Amino acid sequence: LQECILSGIMSVNGKKVLHMDRNSYYGGESASITPLEDLYKRFNLPGTPPESMGRGRDWNVDLIPKFLMANGQLVKMLLYTEVTRYLDFKVIEGSFVYKGGKIYKVPSTEAEALASSLMGLFEKRRFRKFLVYVANFDENDSRTFEGVDPKKTTMRDVYKKFDLGQDVIDFTGHALALYRTDDYLDQPCQETINRIKLYSESLARYGKSPYLYPLYGLGELPQGFARLSAIYGGTYMLNKPIEEIVIENGKVVGVKSEGEVARCKQLICDPSYVSDRVTKVGQVIRVICILSHPIKNTNDANSCQIIIPQNQVNRKSDIYVCMISSAHNVAAQGKYIAIASTTVETADPEKEIKPALDLLEPIEQKFVSISDLFAPTDLGTESQIFISRTYDATTHFETTCDDIKDIYKRMMGSEFDFEEMKRKKNDIYGEEEQQ
Repeated sequence: LQECILSGIMSVNGKKVLHMDRNSYYGGESASITPLEDLYKRFNLPGTPPESMGRGRDWNVDLIPKFLMANGQLVKMLLYTEVTRYLDFKVIEGSFVYKGGKIYKVPSTEAEALASSLMGLFEKRRFRKFLVYVANFDENDSRTFEGVDPKKTTMRDVYKKFDLGQDVIDFTGHALALYRTDDYLDQPCQETINRIKLYSESLARYGKSPYLYPLYGLGELPQGFARLSAIYGGTYMLNKPIEEIVIENGKVVGVKSEGEVARCKQLICDPSYVSDRVTKVGQVIRVICILSHPIKNTNDANSCQIIIPQNQVNRKSDIYVCMISSAHNVAAQGKYIAIASTTVETADPEKEIKPALDLLEPIEQKFVSISDLFAPTDLGTESQIFISRTYDATTHFETTCDDIKDIYKRMMGSEFDFEEMKRKKNDIYGEEEQQ
């Protein structure tokens, strides 16, 4: 997906783009696999899917589960590039958080917050005060700070200021600010406050949850950006093996495929193409589960997210569950796909993810993958090879978008600017088309 978005952006920016993919489908790691038979093959499961799973081609199973924040960066990229015209989205029905072995809905309205059994009565009042403070907080207006210094005061101190208890801190940091660990507590509060604002603003747009998901699966996203690239003159080649990245004097000059060399000045790729220029930074376990029932205690939602904060299960990082269903054209009628993921911390990752799988029982079929996470050791300044990071365990695209903006900045030497993209499009299409 990162490469597809960047090839779209670079094409709009007037660069000549050749996009090669060794796979026969778009999106690489962020593809959706269809038909179901292919998923069985991919995970080396013997035999074929049972009859009860319905038609194989009714399935589009994401390899990497993520939702879009309604007010987040990826939605902005989709709107600015108008890739939205190729996609339809649905709002995810609810966000849940795990506490003491049970799951609770993350309150999405004031009424829900007051009725929620996540907190006691007085805690609710303090929490509400905190949310009002966050909503009014403006990093450019010191009158909204109430004695907090956004660049110095830690988040731990902000929670203290509002006298919030551990349970509320857990659910705020992990289900609203969507941190994977508790490291953020001792960092300046500005980032956390902005994350909670993003959650609240995303929630305000559609009301049920802050998350969106494309019909037919996440594999639609890379395809949409590939189309954008093509409209602006980019060339796309699927099924194209990459034999060698050609380097002269430490700088990339081309890519060799099937005996030919395509020459280039800059190259964007994922870590799998340049194993000598990346370093392993961890592992993620993901378990794709096929269910014949909605998840218990979610009000029979046909889609939801569940976050299991690390404190609740004595871990350092959270466990996530994303659930979607036939309502999103990704599964056969009456079937549900739940994908659990977390950062690996021990030598027994399957045991680490068990608390999530317990919530999903009975599971009809599961597909387990453990992926290495890589980050570039070469930032591309000399080599002009720009390498994306592997997808992390988070269940939304904010970190992915940060990576895209980071690569853009390293390539172009300037910050990625949405407004600038809009202007470039006007130059090519003229204002009239835009209306």
